[in-house]
Amino acid sequence: MRRPLLFISACLFVLTASAQDDSKKVTLSGSIQSDILLPEDDDKIGAKKTDDVLTNTYVDLHLQHQFVEAGARLEYLEHPLPGFENDFKGWGVPNFYVTGRLPQRNPERPTLAELTVGTFYEQFGSGFILRTYEERSLGIDNSLLGGRLVLKPANGVTLKALGGKQRRYWDHNKAWISGADLELTLSDWIPALQQSGTTLMLGGSWVNKHEDPDELYKITVDEKLQPHTVTTTTYQVNQPKYVNAWDARLSLNTGNFSLLGEYAQKTDDPSFANGYIFRRGNVAMLSTSYSRKGLSLLLQAKRSENMAFKSARRVIGTSSAINHLPAFTQDQTYALAALYPYATQLADGEWAYQAELGYNFKRKTALGGKYGMNVKVNYSYVRSIDRKFVDGKARNAIGGTTDLAGTGGYTSKFFKWGGQTYYQDFDVQLSRKMSSAFKLNLMYMNQLYNKTQIEGHGGMIHNDIFVADGKYQFTPKTTLRVEAQYLSTSQDEGDWVFALAELSLAPHWMFTLSDMWNCGDSDPAYYDENTHNHYYQGLVTYNIGSHRIQLGYGRTRAGYNCSGGVCRWIPAQRGFTLSYNYNF
Repeated sequence: MRRPLLFISACLFVLTASAQDDSKKVTLSGSIQSDILLPEDDDKIGAKKTDDVLTNTYVDLHLQHQFVEAGARLEYLEHPLPGFENDFKGWGVPNFYVTGRLPQRNPERPTLAELTVGTFYEQFGSGFILRTYEERSLGIDNSLLGGRLVLKPANGVTLKALGGKQRRYWDHNKAWISGADLELTLSDWIPALQQSGTTLMLGGSWVNKHEDPDELYKITVDEKLQPHTVTTTTYQVNQPKYVNAWDARLSLNTGNFSLLGEYAQKTDDPSFANGYIFRRGNVAMLSTSYSRKGLSLLLQAKRSENMAFKSARRVIGTSSAINHLPAFTQDQTYALAALYPYATQLADGEWAYQAELGYNFKRKTALGGKYGMNVKVNYSYVRSIDRKFVDGKARNAIGGTTDLAGTGGYTSKFFKWGGQTYYQDFDVQLSRKMSSAFKLNLMYMNQLYNKTQIEGHGGMIHNDIFVADGKYQFTPKTTLRVEAQYLSTSQDEGDWVFALAELSLAPHWMFTLSDMWNCGDSDPAYYDENTHNHYYQGLVTYNIGSHRIQLGYGRTRAGYNCSGGVCRWIPAQRGFTLSYNYNF
């Protein structure tokens, strides 16, 4: 605690002194977020009562001046919410920074230089070799503690250089992360491109991880010396101190069309995630889109191989990730559509495809009706890559193994698929205004989910999901929204139904009731007295100005909470909840 507080005090002094020399005053902004649970026992769903009131509370403060900015975050998780107790338990000021900016002489040009010291977040390109970010619902904060310099010496040129150690919960990993990124917006230099409304950008990045070898990791090999003599020898895996990664990308936007191509590669990086094999990792992506009034189209493909990149080679899970690979699947907002979310397979690799078409049927047409209708169709498909393992040995899908440690692991042909489907979904969404007061949304989704690959057990799950979502506006300030959802499957936990009613009394009040029920059967041997449960929720929300308060009571199902292909397990819970959010 002492060092961050001294750092913040120094920042306040600098900002105050700067304000005395300039007419522009220092401004204060920030936010408060506090989520509280009063837990109760519930043997049916496995929820446990504690003697403490559980809370995840965050206070962000930012001071801004014309050329200087400083900020800090207080986090209080001394008694954290379920799912956070094994890693985030504690409190302190883990994030703090000060940023200085040097302006250009020409006010029409961007800032010449920006220097940040402290903790910061950064992303190079699509994040294939570097993405640090915060996602509180997933328990992710992999910020860097160090320094970052951003230079914009000319129009169309942005250069970044950084170095630091990565946060892992209440500590920082020992590995040193450094990197640089260069983006050239060529259209800023070529008048013909500007006149045609075309933007062309070239980018390149480099990231280095310096991590001392893990002396604890060794492999044992049985060696045959003579026909009847076998000896056992233990070897220390010769782990590299330096792992380098690079990324190259091209982005083109012209008229209604856009194109993004990107390729990244990293050097040998033996780790627990890949079974301590010595093999380069790579990822290639091609994404294109077209949009005009009433029509949108997205097509994209990605192939990745051995791209788990962490600042601590022995760590598994969501922490310590240096990079990020998007999942190429939709982030679903409906409860049952989000019941089986996909997590990107960084270590094993994958071929991922996504296609999405959106179309607006015009008003006063046969399909559009009086008010028009929007249709969106999405298809996502993720499959394993081709891998031929050394001596025919295959690594476990989850948890790693030492069978291949110290070897090249496997060979792989770039354009050849592997034998497994990891994930597939096809969904159609219709949105239509039925009258001046009533709007209806319908969705159908067909999904394949390889639970063994993604979670380590459970086989392939095939389900069909149906959603009806209607909103009726009684008055300009009174709106009722109702959801009905049904998931049908003969695998895993069987069928589910979900219902929700939400009454909004603008601008202050909202009342919500919902229930999710495991109503169907799959394998009778799977079920016991603790199945076929109702997961009910009741919420009251009040908004006034920048304040939002929500009081609730109910059950929450155990499962994975995911965003963008990154997932975190959240245990079951029941009890009273209170959430408070304030932005200023």
